[in-house]
Amino acid sequence: MKVLITGIDGYSGWPLALHLLNRGHDVVGLDNFVTRKRVREVGSWSATPILPFPRRQAAVHEILRKTIGFHKGDLSDYEFTRGVLAREKPDAIVHLAEQRSAPYSMIDVHHAVATQVENLTGTLHLLYAMKEAAPDAHLVKMGTMGEYGTPDVDIPEGFFEVEFRGRKATLPFPRSAGSWYHWSKVFDSGDVYFASRIWGLRTTDVMQGVIYGTRTPDLTDDRLLTRFDFDETWGTALNRFIAQSVLGLPITPYGKGGQSRGFLALEDSMQSLRLAVEHPAEPGQYRVFNQFDQAYSVNQLAETTAKVAEEFGLHPTIEHPPDPRVEAEQHYYHPIHEHLPALGYRPMRSLEDGIRQIFGDLIRFRKRLVAKRHVVQPTVEWRRPDSRPLLAAREPSARAADPGPVPEATPPPADASEPRPA
Repeated sequence: MKVLITGIDGYSGWPLALHLLNRGHDVVGLDNFVTRKRVREVGSWSATPILPFPRRQAAVHEILRKTIGFHKGDLSDYEFTRGVLAREKPDAIVHLAEQRSAPYSMIDVHHAVATQVENLTGTLHLLYAMKEAAPDAHLVKMGTMGEYGTPDVDIPEGFFEVEFRGRKATLPFPRSAGSWYHWSKVFDSGDVYFASRIWGLRTTDVMQGVIYGTRTPDLTDDRLLTRFDFDETWGTALNRFIAQSVLGLPITPYGKGGQSRGFLALEDSMQSLRLAVEHPAEPGQYRVFNQFDQAYSVNQLAETTAKVAEEFGLHPTIEHPPDPRVEAEQHYYHPIHEHLPALGYRPMRSLEDGIRQIFGDLIRFRKRLVAKRHVVQPTVEWRRPDSRPLLAAREPSARAADPGPVPEATPPPADASEPRPA
């Protein structure tokens, strides 16, 4: 099977490419490298040193004796998008090429508009390109559990049965997103659902929980590492907690810490996406998979991080700063996830083991954390009409020289020589 991965240079896209290659699939990707640029914009970089993409391809060829096809470009360019699909004729498309940060989308009006315009335009271009150039391909679109919000009822996989005034119907479950980014994903899901109905496209919408981890069994060499973001704009809460522990800073769950979300390990996310690819939807079918293993509160993440940190000789404290977001801090949270287990999905790694793995890598690359320790604390306030002054205050340190990885690391630092976005 030939699989096209949009956003192949990203945190999920890169390990997915290796995962699929190692299981006999042909892989081709496209990317414009904008995430690398935007992480630099907020004064940060990946905690793990990641190679420029041509060197990533060369490492795959040397280590795995396999080849990854690649097209540099942007989904905002429709002719480029249609041309890639017409040339490659993929059997499946995994769509990961979107602005993925809720805090980034909340910085100001410009970041909010960029997030929604880019995400919706890219998805619509991809759908039209499929209709015209690859109508039999199966689209696996990365959604997010954040589309649902935190309703006071169980969360089904996309659809639910409703009765109103004596009539019954099966309808899409209501969405209640919590950021401009999450609303862009809601709109994406509506577009994919509509396109599958009117054009007969095969589509699967993966409502992804929060992913954690620095490695999968396919990342066998430091040259194959994927990125790991730890700043408050691009890193998850768990990423920040582990980075704070390594830096000797307090672990800072926002507010009361009762906010709960679904989580899964990076290697389990790869398994989920592969199962979706290998078991395609029917023509005209729009499927929704809720993708996570367990739900945890932010306090549970903080406490587990502190517990594992002790194994590494670290003794972090836990502090609760005010929550910069607008969200319920205590709420019911019970999503249903039955579709992927029915396809054979079985979780391979526990939360505690995943945190232990991350600590091992972040301690190795501690110098990279130290150089950017100022980016861990929150600066983007959901209630502020404009957070640009807070962002600008970090810009001088964004130009600091890259100290590179610690001596044990295999690759040289790569961020300073990364390819620029198209």
